[in-house]
Amino acid sequence: MVHRSSSQHRTSKFRPRKSSPLALTVQILCIFAFSVFLFLIYTRNSLEDEQMQPFLPRESQSQQRKETPQIIEGQLWHAPFSHGLHPCIKPTAKYKAATNSGRYMTVKSNGGLNQMRTGIADMVAVARIMNATLVIPQLDKRSFWHDSSLFSDTFDENHFIETLRGDIHIVKELPKELETAPRARKHFTSWSSVGYYEETKQLWKDYQVIHVAKSDSRLANNDLPLDIQRLRCRALYQALRFSPPIESLGKLVERLRSRGERYIALHLRYEKDMLSFTGCTYGLTDAESEELKIMRENTNHWKVKRINSTEQRAGGFCPLTPKEVGIFLRALGYSSSTQIYIAAGEIYGGDSYLLELKSRFPNIIFKETVATKDELRAFANHASQTAALDYVISVESDVFVPSYSGNMARAVEGHRRFLGHHKTISPDRKGLVEIFDKLNNGKLEEASLPHLVQRMHSNRQGAPRKRYGPLPGIKGRGRFKTEESFYENPYPECICSSKKQSE
Repeated sequence: MVHRSSSQHRTSKFRPRKSSPLALTVQILCIFAFSVFLFLIYTRNSLEDEQMQPFLPRESQSQQRKETPQIIEGQLWHAPFSHGLHPCIKPTAKYKAATNSGRYMTVKSNGGLNQMRTGIADMVAVARIMNATLVIPQLDKRSFWHDSSLFSDTFDENHFIETLRGDIHIVKELPKELETAPRARKHFTSWSSVGYYEETKQLWKDYQVIHVAKSDSRLANNDLPLDIQRLRCRALYQALRFSPPIESLGKLVERLRSRGERYIALHLRYEKDMLSFTGCTYGLTDAESEELKIMRENTNHWKVKRINSTEQRAGGFCPLTPKEVGIFLRALGYSSSTQIYIAAGEIYGGDSYLLELKSRFPNIIFKETVATKDELRAFANHASQTAALDYVISVESDVFVPSYSGNMARAVEGHRRFLGHHKTISPDRKGLVEIFDKLNNGKLEEASLPHLVQRMHSNRQGAPRKRYGPLPGIKGRGRFKTEESFYENPYPECICSSKKQSE
């Protein structure tokens, strides 16, 4: 027992002793002092940040708050990065000057303005290949518009002849002694190679004049000699300058910019002939649909008569409606104050369908509102000449948006690429129709629309790229029709990345 008792006594020595009141007070004071020190450091930093703000200019404070929207606004208008690419259309060192062979080629252009322009550029190249003198082409007078314009009404005839003097011989008329001479009337095969035209030279053995009945798409898009491709570009972008009266109205661009620094050129292909040709009647009344159907049936050179409008739209083969264009542009991020020039003829249905676009973008401008009546009087009833005005304003615009990929849309996009890849937004019509239908059916929230549309079009804004080839799985000559047009994207033959490549 003595032993157990002494063990308890030893253990009791190692129990913690209670702290004295003085020690507790010192510990509390230390903790409090350290907390105050941290608080003062934090407060000092906060005060310094607040004191700096009043000395910033008011606009700088506002700019800081709006930094993200301003970056987005800039992206809406800025052209894609061009990677130092530039036009290159000079002939190569192997190119030889034209010689006068005494053989002549007459041409009857077909289609609207831009179909004729690209066709004439092709005929310049064909005349070079066949060593022929080109007679100034006749413009189409039998198309939907019944335009009586002559070549010299729409284009600067003398400039055309002089610019191409080193490439081919061009005359305004056939020599009188050949006016009654027999002619070989020829429908050149579409998308033909140089070899095809080399074989066609056999006609010169029997004829001194060849008449070409149609001019559109008569040359292949690809696999042509570099000098031939560059000649096509020289013809289209340099030689085919519009006539002085049309060029003088280039001042309309300055008037547009005086209203606001930037503008979108919208090629709103919602015209009667296009809707009838494509069979697209979405959103139209039964009476309007019937009117378009009758027009299509009565137009002899339109081969397809029965068209399922629903299938056309679902496949992305219909022009966007004015309402759809408005939703599309707002989803991309353009504000309601954006200035939009309508590059088009008479819109089918007039204001009844345009109101859906105007409600989203009130600042809609037509050529009739930016030009005076006197300025436009000379172009009345001449569709090709008024289309030329739209073309000039579209090429010069900050952003070009086509609602349908027709001849003008492709020509303008190619020209803007040639000039430095100016911003061109090509709507994914098939993808947009799917989104719009989901939105209308309540399967998609409107708040998610901008993200989907912007992501869908991130790579459809005119950035540099090589031409698309034919669609896979298509064989024979049909594959040429699925290729991207040379005039829609003349890279790389007419757009180069280095001086060596240019030469």
